[in-house]
Amino acid sequence: MKQFLYAVLLTLAAGAQAQQHPLFKDADLKAGEKLIAENQCNECHIRRVGGDGSDIYNPKGRINTAGALRGMVEYCNTELNLGFFPEDTNAVAAVLNKQHYKFR
Repeated sequence: MKQFLYAVLLTLAAGAQAQQHPLFKDADLKAGEKLIAENQCNECHIRRVGGDGSDIYNPKGRINTAGALRGMVEYCNTELNLGFFPEDTNAVAAVLNKQHYKFR
Protein backbone atom coordinates (compact mmCIF):
# COMPACT_ATOMS: atom_id res chain seq x y z
CA MET A 1 0.00 0.00 0.00
CA LYS A 2 2.83 2.43 0.83
CA GLN A 3 4.40 1.83 -2.58
CA PHE A 4 1.09 2.56 -4.28
CA LEU A 5 0.64 5.84 -2.36
CA TYR A 6 4.21 6.83 -3.13
CA ALA A 7 3.65 6.15 -6.83
CA VAL A 8 0.44 8.23 -6.81
CA LEU A 9 2.23 11.13 -5.09
CA LEU A 10 5.07 11.01 -7.61
CA THR A 11 2.59 10.99 -10.48
CA LEU A 12 0.71 13.97 -9.03
CA ALA A 13 3.94 15.88 -8.46
CA ALA A 14 5.09 15.18 -12.01
CA GLY A 15 1.72 16.32 -13.34
CA ALA A 16 1.91 19.56 -11.39
CA GLN A 17 5.38 20.23 -12.78
CA ALA A 18 4.25 19.37 -16.32
CA GLN A 19 1.58 22.06 -16.14
CA GLN A 20 4.18 24.82 -15.86
CA HIS A 21 5.68 26.13 -19.12
CA PRO A 22 9.17 24.69 -19.86
CA LEU A 23 10.64 28.21 -19.64
CA PHE A 24 9.82 28.13 -15.92
CA LYS A 25 10.78 24.49 -15.33
CA ASP A 26 13.48 25.18 -12.73
CA ALA A 27 11.99 28.37 -11.28
CA ASP A 28 11.81 28.73 -7.50
CA LEU A 29 8.14 29.54 -6.91
CA LYS A 30 8.62 30.26 -3.22
CA ALA A 31 11.35 32.78 -4.03
CA GLY A 32 9.09 34.34 -6.67
CA GLU A 33 6.22 34.70 -4.20
CA LYS A 34 8.60 36.27 -1.67
CA LEU A 35 9.94 38.74 -4.24
CA ILE A 36 6.42 39.72 -5.28
CA ALA A 37 5.51 40.42 -1.65
CA GLU A 38 8.77 42.18 -0.75
CA ASN A 39 8.65 44.47 -3.77
CA GLN A 40 4.95 45.22 -3.32
CA CYS A 41 4.10 44.31 -6.91
CA ASN A 42 0.37 44.10 -6.19
CA GLU A 43 0.34 47.58 -4.67
CA CYS A 44 2.01 48.98 -7.79
CA HIS A 45 -0.54 47.20 -10.00
CA ILE A 46 -3.39 48.63 -7.91
CA ARG A 47 -2.00 52.13 -8.43
CA ARG A 48 -1.75 51.52 -12.18
CA VAL A 49 -5.09 49.83 -12.92
CA GLY A 50 -7.21 50.22 -9.77
CA GLY A 51 -9.38 47.62 -8.13
CA ASP A 52 -7.41 44.72 -6.73
CA GLY A 53 -4.70 45.17 -9.37
CA SER A 54 -5.46 41.91 -11.16
CA ASP A 55 -6.72 43.66 -14.31
CA ILE A 56 -3.08 44.31 -15.17
CA TYR A 57 -2.90 40.61 -16.13
CA ASN A 58 -5.74 40.87 -18.66
CA PRO A 59 -4.76 43.25 -21.46
CA LYS A 60 -5.80 41.58 -24.69
CA GLY A 61 -2.85 40.42 -26.78
CA ARG A 62 -0.21 42.15 -24.70
CA ILE A 63 1.24 39.12 -22.93
CA ASN A 64 0.56 36.13 -25.15
CA THR A 65 3.62 33.94 -24.59
CA ALA A 66 5.70 32.78 -21.65
CA GLY A 67 8.65 34.70 -23.09
CA ALA A 68 6.60 37.92 -23.25
CA LEU A 69 5.61 37.39 -19.63
CA ARG A 70 9.21 37.01 -18.54
CA GLY A 71 10.06 40.06 -20.63
CA MET A 72 7.39 42.12 -18.86
CA VAL A 73 8.77 41.11 -15.46
CA GLU A 74 12.22 42.16 -16.67
CA TYR A 75 10.73 45.47 -17.84
CA CYS A 76 9.34 46.09 -14.34
CA ASN A 77 12.70 45.08 -12.86
CA THR A 78 14.53 47.59 -15.05
CA GLU A 79 12.02 50.45 -14.79
CA LEU A 80 11.71 50.16 -11.01
CA ASN A 81 15.38 49.32 -10.42
CA LEU A 82 14.44 46.22 -8.40
CA GLY A 83 17.83 44.56 -8.78
CA PHE A 84 16.50 41.14 -9.77
CA PHE A 85 18.97 38.57 -11.02
CA PRO A 86 17.82 36.51 -14.04
CA GLU A 87 16.71 33.66 -11.78
CA ASP A 88 14.63 36.14 -9.75
CA THR A 89 12.91 37.42 -12.89
CA ASN A 90 12.20 33.84 -13.91
CA ALA A 91 10.84 32.97 -10.46
CA VAL A 92 8.46 35.95 -10.42
CA ALA A 93 7.31 35.20 -13.98
CA ALA A 94 6.74 31.55 -13.04
CA VAL A 95 4.49 32.57 -10.15
CA LEU A 96 2.52 34.92 -12.39
CA ASN A 97 2.23 32.19 -14.99
CA LYS A 98 0.98 29.71 -12.44
CA GLN A 99 -1.53 32.14 -10.90
CA HIS A 100 -2.75 34.10 -13.92
CA TYR A 101 -1.52 33.19 -17.40
CA LYS A 102 -1.20 29.40 -17.34
CA PHE A 103 1.05 29.07 -20.41
CA ARG A 104 1.93 25.40 -20.89
